[in-house]
Amino acid sequence: MRTGGQMVVEALVANGIDRVFCVPGESYLAVLDALYDVSNQIQVTVCRQEGGAANMAEAYGKLTGKPGVVLVTRGPGATNASIGVHTGFQDSTPMIVLVGQVARDQADREAFQEIDYRRMFGQMAKWVAEIEDASRVPEYMSRAFQTALAGRPGPVVLALPEDMLSGSVEAPDTRPVTIARPGVAQADIEKFRARLAKGKRPLLMVGGGGWTPAATKALTRFAEANDLPVSCAFRRQDCFDNLHPLYAGHVGIGADPKLLERVKTADPLIVIGPRLGEMTTGGYELIKPPHPAQPLIHVHPSGEELNRVYAAELPIQADVTQFLEACADMPPLDSSAWAKDAKAAHADYMAFTTPMKSSSAVDMGAIMSTIRESLPENAIITNGAGNYAIWVHRYFRYRQPGTQLAPTSGAMGYGVPAAVAAKLQHPDRVVVAFAGDGCFQMNCQELGTAMQYGAKVLFIVVNNSMYGTIRMHQERRYPDRISGTDIINPDFPALCESYGGKGFLVTRTEDFKGALDAALKGDRMALIEIRVDPEDIAPGRRLSELHA
Repeated sequence: MRTGGQMVVEALVANGIDRVFCVPGESYLAVLDALYDVSNQIQVTVCRQEGGAANMAEAYGKLTGKPGVVLVTRGPGATNASIGVHTGFQDSTPMIVLVGQVARDQADREAFQEIDYRRMFGQMAKWVAEIEDASRVPEYMSRAFQTALAGRPGPVVLALPEDMLSGSVEAPDTRPVTIARPGVAQADIEKFRARLAKGKRPLLMVGGGGWTPAATKALTRFAEANDLPVSCAFRRQDCFDNLHPLYAGHVGIGADPKLLERVKTADPLIVIGPRLGEMTTGGYELIKPPHPAQPLIHVHPSGEELNRVYAAELPIQADVTQFLEACADMPPLDSSAWAKDAKAAHADYMAFTTPMKSSSAVDMGAIMSTIRESLPENAIITNGAGNYAIWVHRYFRYRQPGTQLAPTSGAMGYGVPAAVAAKLQHPDRVVVAFAGDGCFQMNCQELGTAMQYGAKVLFIVVNNSMYGTIRMHQERRYPDRISGTDIINPDFPALCESYGGKGFLVTRTEDFKGALDAALKGDRMALIEIRVDPEDIAPGRRLSELHA
């Protein structure tokens, strides 16, 4: 005889979950009680708000390949967590969201904080269910792990009525889930090789959820054997060494126009992993649905994603890592038709990511050069959303897989909690969170979580006293009618110090290096506020120029 709460926790242990994120709630007290008994196997990270907790779980899923688990209470807890669930869905990240629910005999009365989670999360999760019978907890939990990890990874939401969790029943033990991966058909490899051999200007585009270090290793072998230029999808820049002579850059916001032209003229365009969303395709203009102008080879582990938006010339359903390993083992092709252009693509990337000089007191390009020269190759970089991220994406060069955590959903407030989760998972690695002043304040309360668990994160806040991306759009569309984008900010370094960290203020480019060195050498979390000229809205772009 075990309680429903005990069986939920047994399933987490059986499937190798070593950390969960939560804000405690009375609706799932039985789960918290069961976690007490396995405190030597599962670390419970108590967060300050459910949105931060869900973002931490999402980051954990990206870093480990295991589902990030977040526990939240009913009603407000679930609604707060929804932002992280949405990011997990758009980013194809495995997650399991465990939500407390009202007792079963109170259902459908609009009881205290009651919500129908099937309706609420229906469009932002792979599967949403409510466990009515405690004896079926092992079944539901096994399906949750299977669904979160199989095919295109994503979030699963399980509602847990509190009386179901506290009641005792007899039930079988939960066993670890074995995920079935789509194999690689030899016929597909032969078709792929034949089509690539006919190509005149091939371009690889990689990314998507579930990327692994093994995939990067196989990709490198495959690209080197065939002189293939490699581009990365939006916010997946760590899938390939950015200093490799075949790296062509990232396709997304602020991409190199020369790379965008290569995407348009690719023959064939070989997409391995990405689902080809709006940001990667430039609003579906760079690659136009349903029949792209460029010959498209699309490889994805989920058959439901293939031909959903784009009718590929050659769609291949396969596990990305297995497919790339099969490609790496193919006999090399005659690459003389495109080898020179592949080298030129990398030269263009290096030129585009060499910062231009700025006359402003703070030169963000020069600061990004200092950062990339100062950090180790395995440093983890996180960010949320805002124009400040354009400098990060353009000028930072990622060297290893698992070093970039950024939401393809475009959610603000992601970078701070993601960085805390990353530092807890990898305490031996440098973790740097970038945020704008608006982005930072959406989850700055998670500095309390960093303080509680000793997560020595470096937070870099780019402060221009406005919601810069929206202001940029206002200048373009509604000049002289600025509305709702100015913000008054606190003393960010003092805020960090109130949480036990160390704060620095930078108002000149030449002062940044000293602050960075001191922050990295310190024994606690740190925050560097960089006050930038609001005119510097993007690399090489001034607000007044947009206005004109």
